[in-house]
Amino acid sequence: MDETTCCIVGGGPAGMMTGLLLARAGVRVTVLEKHADFLRDFRGDTVHPSTIRLLDELGLGDAFARLPQTAVTTMRLYAGDRMVVAADLTRIPGRYRHVAMVPQWDFLDLLARAAATEATFTLRTRSRVTGLIHEAGAVAGVHYRDADGTEQSLRADLVIACDGRDSVVREAAGLRQQHEDVPMDLWYFRIPKAVDDRAGGAFQGRFTSGGSAVCIDRGDYFQTGYLIAKGSDAALRAAHEVGWLRERVGELFGWPESATAALRSWDDVALLEVTVGMLEQWSVPGLLCIGDAAHTMSPVGGVGVNLALQDAVAAAGFLAAPLLDRAVLPADLAKVQRRRMLPASFTQRLQRGEHDLLIAPALRGALDTAPLPLRVVDAVPPLAWLVGYLGGMGIRPEHAPEFARRAPVAAG
Repeated sequence: MDETTCCIVGGGPAGMMTGLLLARAGVRVTVLEKHADFLRDFRGDTVHPSTIRLLDELGLGDAFARLPQTAVTTMRLYAGDRMVVAADLTRIPGRYRHVAMVPQWDFLDLLARAAATEATFTLRTRSRVTGLIHEAGAVAGVHYRDADGTEQSLRADLVIACDGRDSVVREAAGLRQQHEDVPMDLWYFRIPKAVDDRAGGAFQGRFTSGGSAVCIDRGDYFQTGYLIAKGSDAALRAAHEVGWLRERVGELFGWPESATAALRSWDDVALLEVTVGMLEQWSVPGLLCIGDAAHTMSPVGGVGVNLALQDAVAAAGFLAAPLLDRAVLPADLAKVQRRRMLPASFTQRLQRGEHDLLIAPALRGALDTAPLPLRVVDAVPPLAWLVGYLGGMGIRPEHAPEFARRAPVAAG
């Protein structure tokens, strides 16, 4: 049976960042990622100011700056009957006053390349975790199926679940999130960019009683998410041809029929079932959940990635020394939850407010004008600056631990 000190399940932002940080502390780390690479559509592409600052501290700021990206300094939304400024990041203290829109696969490749230079780091792709190893009342590793389909076992002093909202590890440990009601699910798809498109900007959100959607400029196409009422996917697909969706997104963003014709059938439209939940307890002996595995976020605001990365920094800071000593206690794991519970809970509260004030009325066909709080933020610049700070930096932003800091390195 193979062994490591820390097994991280999931090669997303939380998993790759945790692996990089712990490896820089000298901890033996093995990351198990079920896919062959990081190329996934509609992953979170928002890299917030606190994350860009973190990359600087890790010596990766210059390499990150070379990735293809677009800076968003002001978040504008079309809500009801008007365009409003929902957040202004230009007054955030420090060097970085924007959200960078970066394809997540490029961001993850950057972390993977940096981690690969550490002698104690291993990334195993096409490795799908199927269960947990239990010994003496504690988690002692994982069972997984490797790239050849062979069942394998990996012992570890600690397993960290970074495998997202549908976490297999969380389920295997018997941990259950407490979920709250959400008003929407999301269809996502690609619309090729036309020469005469009028979407404008790296990010656009349009919320009206006739339909609501967001789009991210990917260069030659728009990555688009269309909001539907919770649980209505099957009924809408049965009731309408895909041309119905083509017309609605075309009207929202001013896209010509030649562009929306890319939606040839419902097979071109994927479903994201939106959930928002929180674990009451993020850990059991030998196992810690972070990121969406611990606190599943709504896609509203694109803050889930940032929270997951901040969780990773806190986890590495608290756990590097116990892992090096091969003596991780439940009390060590509990420190991570105590540190990160407030930011996660506060962010979910903010998302709940946007669900109630903006998204639910739009889905009911009752969004005649922008909600009063949005109109106030739009009219009072200091409030837009505050919202920009809370969204861009968050509550309790984390700094890289000293053992993980490096001088700048060139992009590979």
